[in-house]
Amino acid sequence: MSLTNKGPELATRAQAPDRVPPRGGSWIDDWRPEDETFWQQTGRAVARRNLGWSIFTEFLGFVVWQLWSIVVVMLPKDGFTLTTSQAFWLISLPSLVGATMRFPYTFMVGRFGGRNWTIISALLLLIPTTGLAVVVSNPQTPFPVLLVVAGLAGLGGGNFASSMANITFFFPAREKGWALGLNAAGGNLGASVAQLVVPIAVTITAGAGLNLPIAGLLWMPLILLAAFGAWRFMNNLTGARSDFAGSLAAIKEPHLWLMALLYVGTFGSFIGFAGVFPKLINDTFAEYSTFQVGSAALSLAFLGALVGSLARPYGGRLADRFGGARIAAVAFAAMAVGSCTVVATLPLKSFALFLACFLFMFVATGIGNGATYRMIPAIFAARAVRTDAPGSGGAISHQRKASAALGLVAAVGAYGGFIIPQILSASKQSTGGYASAFLCFAGAYLVMLIITVAVYVRGRAGLGGARI
Repeated sequence: MSLTNKGPELATRAQAPDRVPPRGGSWIDDWRPEDETFWQQTGRAVARRNLGWSIFTEFLGFVVWQLWSIVVVMLPKDGFTLTTSQAFWLISLPSLVGATMRFPYTFMVGRFGGRNWTIISALLLLIPTTGLAVVVSNPQTPFPVLLVVAGLAGLGGGNFASSMANITFFFPAREKGWALGLNAAGGNLGASVAQLVVPIAVTITAGAGLNLPIAGLLWMPLILLAAFGAWRFMNNLTGARSDFAGSLAAIKEPHLWLMALLYVGTFGSFIGFAGVFPKLINDTFAEYSTFQVGSAALSLAFLGALVGSLARPYGGRLADRFGGARIAAVAFAAMAVGSCTVVATLPLKSFALFLACFLFMFVATGIGNGATYRMIPAIFAARAVRTDAPGSGGAISHQRKASAALGLVAAVGAYGGFIIPQILSASKQSTGGYASAFLCFAGAYLVMLIITVAVYVRGRAGLGGARI
């Protein structure tokens, strides 16, 4: 191992015999997950331990990312005065910041080590939670201050990228899909848990009115636990390196941008609808915004993110069986139908129908998430088979581009969490309702359905005819 510019710490590690350190150790120099003997005797236990703490930290990242989606609905009840535009900005800005943070977060594992960056990224979550607790305690807090603190919640959105980048190095190719799917689903559940727990916490801890600061303070002990767990039980892999060259090469691939668009439609819709669902319920069916259970208030908005998160692994499984493109096409069709059904049923003033339509769409976004994410490696593998001999430098280059594309597509897709609330805001301000926004969404899903079918289901000439 070359020690050039590696520093004294790496030099010390390199001089010792390559081995997996004991539980709680830091750096691992010898990591061979594709070696079956190594994997069975040592690797699997270490990888699963790292996966568990990665999921917990990413879960808290999603919690923090989505805190403002539920807090915004409660601000007027606690004396804050917000316009429709301001409320949607507080909901959407965390997604904008989170999507942007995913780009640098993708490369932090290679720069600092997976364990080290997990500790750092967990502790960074203390900033938005502390800020939230401070600013919501005073109804006179200026809107720009609220906006800055809401934007800081986007730090939680970046955790997904670094967590996925880290875990992919730990597992052999045959188990990456399972590990990454579990990691993603565990993180996505954070959005649901935040929307379930926060309304309960702010009501049962208040004598009269709301105790909004608890919405941020509640998570601080868990964040500290995540940082401690990462420090004590996770590992850095010496061989984990950021692939800047692979990322630059992936950017030049037209399929990356097509898949990024499709992922905006699936994951972007999931995170976007998850963010606005509490407000949509409050605006459209105020009497059903919360249900009183003893001294606690319960919001049903958490059901959307819950079913969407649980559906994601099934989307991947269906994609393995029938092809990701076919399942993605079905998901886009279902999302278009769901959007139109929302428009058709709004005049009926039925909360049951409203909730059913949205849960249907959340399930479709979750299945679409799993399917589109599964398409990416299949597309780049097909490109490699078509253009390069197996095992050649070109084929390896396509594998590297596929890995980089997963992170880039995940980052771009998260911008949907900003776009959807802004379209809904524009619809509300211009028409007084949300019907035009959902017709816009339905049209977008139909366009994505056509692209999926034309390029990846039927028109696969540029992909060697492979099933995507």
